[in-house]
Amino acid sequence: MKLSGVILDLDGTLIDSMQIWHEIDVRFFTENGLDVPDGISEKVAKMSIQEWADFFVSEYMPTLTADYIIQRIGEMAQEYYHDIIPLKPYVKELLDFLEGNKIPFGIVTATYRKSAEDALQRLGILERMQFLFAGDEYPDGKTTSFLYELASEKMHSPKQSTLIIEDALHCVKIAKQAGFLTAGVYDPCTAPTDWIEICQIADISGNHLGEIIEKIDKHFMEAPNESYKGV
Repeated sequence: MKLSGVILDLDGTLIDSMQIWHEIDVRFFTENGLDVPDGISEKVAKMSIQEWADFFVSEYMPTLTADYIIQRIGEMAQEYYHDIIPLKPYVKELLDFLEGNKIPFGIVTATYRKSAEDALQRLGILERMQFLFAGDEYPDGKTTSFLYELASEKMHSPKQSTLIIEDALHCVKIAKQAGFLTAGVYDPCTAPTDWIEICQIADISGNHLGEIIEKIDKHFMEAPNESYKGV
């Protein structure tokens, strides 16, 4: 079976950004005179932007509004995405491989569009993406399969031949349950137990995108690419 499309996650998959979200949580709680709750970053990582803003208001910051929280944390994130966050290894090699095999691809991310665009522009890969669906534009973010389905429709790519590359267990589960092919890629911020489960349920998995390229070539192409010698 040859792939008809690939949906890429951004944070923890294409860019090395997962650790900065804990820094942002620390800064935001400190800025508002509050201690940082244990495990807060891991807890909100599974929520949409609207959900975690509402959660902050209801549990910790009743004097603030969700709109203010979304705006302020977006401003903090912008500093990192615009100036600091690097690409992860083998990203450009993956894009080269997909383009060389005429497989369309784009990004579905839970983060802010402005932050995502700034990072991708600085890193030189924004124009290579055929679409970018961001979490601040859709209330449910990546808590459902809606954005994955929207992306597959954009590519005219059936679910059963569309591969979703993710580093987060809950996203792999959502994609898998919706009928997509899934690839799990390791990120150091992934909990060890989550990584074990990702490897068990994803169609393919790898410690980095170089391994994902090799497994795509082996398992999801009509014939292995004779000119591709690995990374």
